[in-house]
Amino acid sequence: MRLGCLFSGGKDSAYAVELALSEHEVVCLITLDSVNPESYMYHTPNVELTRLQAQAIGLPQIIWGTEGVEEVELTDLRSALVEAKEKHRIEGVVSGAIESVYQASRVQRICDELGLWSFNPLWLKDQEKLMRELIEKKYEVIVSGVFAYPLGEDFLGRRVDEDFLGEMIGFREQYGLNVSGEGGEIETTVLDAPFFGGRIRITGASCRWMGDSGVYVIEGAGLVEK
Repeated sequence: MRLGCLFSGGKDSAYAVELALSEHEVVCLITLDSVNPESYMYHTPNVELTRLQAQAIGLPQIIWGTEGVEEVELTDLRSALVEAKEKHRIEGVVSGAIESVYQASRVQRICDELGLWSFNPLWLKDQEKLMRELIEKKYEVIVSGVFAYPLGEDFLGRRVDEDFLGEMIGFREQYGLNVSGEGGEIETTVLDAPFFGGRIRITGASCRWMGDSGVYVIEGAGLVEK
């Protein structure tokens, strides 16, 4: 089946792409670029890096702008999927949703309207198992945003590795955080994955901390050979 993947550049959407590639024909990536950093639907930190990620994956990308206004932003998603259907003849849409009924139900509704299959390969996957799989597969993932106590500025730019996972497991037990950040605790950016044809090297970045949350802003990056 010809699929388009909703792609934010984070670990979940990247892993969903890999799983879809193993079973189907993935023909494009679809990225919503939200003006609103607090979008209910879309990942926002470093979304511009998806252009380099798309090059590394070797797939065409549709980038659709949205103001990120709650519910209104779904009209922009629908428009992006219409373009993907017309331009790339997609028959279904892949998303990296794990537990967010809010996101999954809205993607499903739009897919139903457009006659597209909605495929969620990570749905209800154990979050600790998911993180271990990413580490074992040697995904290179960094934290690009933190939005929950007790995560501090020192987490920005950190690699997702065994040490990081161990800390997140501890925070799950003590504070009830989601190990993979599914509750919005963290956002991530993928620099390399098994199906990337090159890895992304960061040449410039800064941290922006705002009281109790912050983002790791990638200001320069390029593709290098693996």
